[in-house]
Amino acid sequence: MITFQKPDVEQFLKVLTIQDFTVSPDKKQLVFSTNIGGHFNLWAMDLPNQYPYPLTSINQACDSLLYNKKSNFILAGFDQDGDENSQLYALSPKGGSQVAVRYEKGERHMFPFFSKNGESLYYTSTKDGHDAYLAAYRYNLSDESEEILIEGTDTSVYLMAVSPEEKSFVYSKNYGNTSSLLFVKIDGEDVLATPESDQQFTQSDPVYTSEQEIYFITNYESDFSYLAKFDLAKREFSKVLELKGKDASALKYDDTLQKIYVIAAKGVKDELVSYDLADQSSENLEIPVDRVNKMEVTEAGELFILGQSATIPLNIFTRTPSHSWEQITNHGVTGMRPEDLVEPETVTYASFDGMEIEASLYRAHAGTRNGHMIIWPHGGPQAAETNSFRALFQFLLNCGYSIFTPNFRGSARYGLSFMKMVEGEWGNGPRHDMIAGIDWLIEQGIADKEKIFLMGGSFGGYMALLLHGRHSEYFKAVVDIFGPSDLFSFINSVPEFWKSAMDQWVGNPERDREKLIDFSPITHLDGMTKPMLVIQGANDPRVVKAESDKIVEALRQKGRSVDYMVLEDEGHGFTKKENEILVYRAIADFFNQYL
Repeated sequence: MITFQKPDVEQFLKVLTIQDFTVSPDKKQLVFSTNIGGHFNLWAMDLPNQYPYPLTSINQACDSLLYNKKSNFILAGFDQDGDENSQLYALSPKGGSQVAVRYEKGERHMFPFFSKNGESLYYTSTKDGHDAYLAAYRYNLSDESEEILIEGTDTSVYLMAVSPEEKSFVYSKNYGNTSSLLFVKIDGEDVLATPESDQQFTQSDPVYTSEQEIYFITNYESDFSYLAKFDLAKREFSKVLELKGKDASALKYDDTLQKIYVIAAKGVKDELVSYDLADQSSENLEIPVDRVNKMEVTEAGELFILGQSATIPLNIFTRTPSHSWEQITNHGVTGMRPEDLVEPETVTYASFDGMEIEASLYRAHAGTRNGHMIIWPHGGPQAAETNSFRALFQFLLNCGYSIFTPNFRGSARYGLSFMKMVEGEWGNGPRHDMIAGIDWLIEQGIADKEKIFLMGGSFGGYMALLLHGRHSEYFKAVVDIFGPSDLFSFINSVPEFWKSAMDQWVGNPERDREKLIDFSPITHLDGMTKPMLVIQGANDPRVVKAESDKIVEALRQKGRSVDYMVLEDEGHGFTKKENEILVYRAIADFFNQYL
């Protein structure tokens, strides 16, 4: 009898992913950025065929991808080894060489989109000395002329949408993750899309459904975001669709069917809602995944999504005329079905002040369980841990570790007031929420206090450092992945266009000096007594390498055990498969030393 061995753990590390995608206007070609071959490149499928072929071989991540329907070319934004300085290139649908469309070495070009007729390219950039507050540009593809549409003066500005006839455009002034305003620029006038208010709120994702009507997402006078409309002729704001305790997180307009698709986010899962402009009715649509990362609608009204679940990696799906979903890409764990992987349980617990905190609990299968629990504070911090596929999680689960991931106060997807609780309080509420969660695990008999590890990346890395410094008695060993170690130097080293938001988000170095000292992990070196592994991308523009250098050097001077990995060709994450495998193997090997 032929029998097959259990899949090797290496197969969890070789799972492919998709960063972005776009569909040609005629729906004949699907283009997506994926790491087939170990590095991110653009690949395509000629629909309805589903055999992929490469378009580029530059081995760089793509952060924006769209089709020009007039000239039939693809526009893509590529950075260099994680530096996030994205440049805009054009390439043929057949692939091959790239033509630089907007290129400025050392600068960043963001959120590009085309006019409806395809003749103009709109984008936001740091170039021309606009690194602090940004500027928005219109570039004429025919005569290569360019004009500045709006310049930031007191905070960052982002160009978001332009009207069908290009008579007006919408831009955002961002004061932070919980405070942004949309303005419509028309005839030299800047018109606010919502009534003025003394309260902070957010506005995002504007789309023109006509020359005079703009739909967008906002939480103006509400804790949860909803679909709203602004009538430009009447200068009138109106609430259109509330989602009953869920946050509207993204929208896409279908011009053919006159519908708006809205992602409704609540906790760890997404829902998809269709809103009909004609009869103002809404409908919840079944989706094949728990998390939708992107939506696209073709000119004929076909809906495509990029989505994932805890046991299903990122894949592209399309909604058929019979309203079922067809999976186009087929990324998974080789040799395993989704049901062979670990689905998380959604649990809740009371924090130190009685506030209810939601968390995901991944229990390793009984046959492989080693009795140890890994605590994972998520990044952001104004983000959330959702039912999304993490190869690292499934790899460690297969190694026998269970994983606990709380959505501490400050997390997104639980309303504006909850999200604001982390602002200026980085080292306070979230830290206590994490400790309350660990205590709950121990009280419930789910975790053994002598068998707990700690790991996090970005803000999660910061929290891992801080929890280690202040609560080391809970942990056997700690992994920090590009976490800030000193909030003073972190505030000064972030990208320039972030800095206007740092005062509210993290704190003011003068006004909040004592608090920032207390909240900085570097202050609590004496408490960091457990073995550590620190991982850092050399090109990281968000949490610069000096943040990790500082904590490693300080701990080594005290004679502490610290392993330090620096990836020379990575930034704030791991885009090259060999680096990702190297890092994940190192994490498992590090924890395995202390079983």
